Amino acid sequence: MTNLPAVDWAVSETPVSYETALGVMEARARAIREDGARELVWFLEHPPLYTAGTSAKPADLKDPGRFPVFDAGRGGQYTYHGPGQRVAYVMLDVGARGRDVRAFVANLEAWIIQALAAFNVEAGVRESRVGVWVDRTEADGPLREDKIAAIGVRLKRWVSLHGISLNVEPELEHFTGITPCGIADARYGVTSLAGLGRIVSMHEADMALRDAFEVVFGSRLVRVDAPELQAAEIAGL
Repeated sequence: MTNLPAVDWAVSETPVSYETALGVMEARARAIREDGARELVWFLEHPPLYTAGTSAKPADLKDPGRFPVFDAGRGGQYTYHGPGQRVAYVMLDVGARGRDVRAFVANLEAWIIQALAAFNVEAGVRESRVGVWVDRTEADGPLREDKIAAIGVRLKRWVSLHGISLNVEPELEHFTGITPCGIADARYGVTSLAGLGRIVSMHEADMALRDAFEVVFGSRLVRVDAPELQAAEIAGL
């Protein structure tokens, strides 16, 4: 581990509304940028919802009345968030961490891949498809790959917002209301740790993500209170 500053780490125990999460992220990123607040990694779950990135195509929202839909402001297309999925929002000072957007995204990918390795899941990235994927191709069968984690970020004056989502045990059928990340090819689907036969608690997933973050990003995570419970204080930093 390098000698980078420690990063605050919060875990919300109950689902957090998307509006609350956006407000907290914006306030914390502003505080990091303008007031020298500590960086924050925030683990949470959302109630069922769809989000649209800046490249989202209307036709990819196949069931618009199913769940609430939010404009996320991040890169990418449509994605689903809901219970059983670990969302990790990262408010990091990318400017102080090398000012290299590609390296930052590569670290997000490596973070997920290393965390999945703790559960003996071999995952990787694909040059033409965002996110982290697992090969589900059977012997002598046609190509089949499933996405197990999504990545979508935004930078505001070199401070990051949004982050990653790892499918631990969500309801995978909920992804059918969208074309996930705009990928309609039947060879490519969505899976989860449970879908791969790995029965993993959210706490166990959190521990794997924590350990992998400290290795990949070179910063120790220091547990703090969940920010949605202290949104007013964060906004006033």
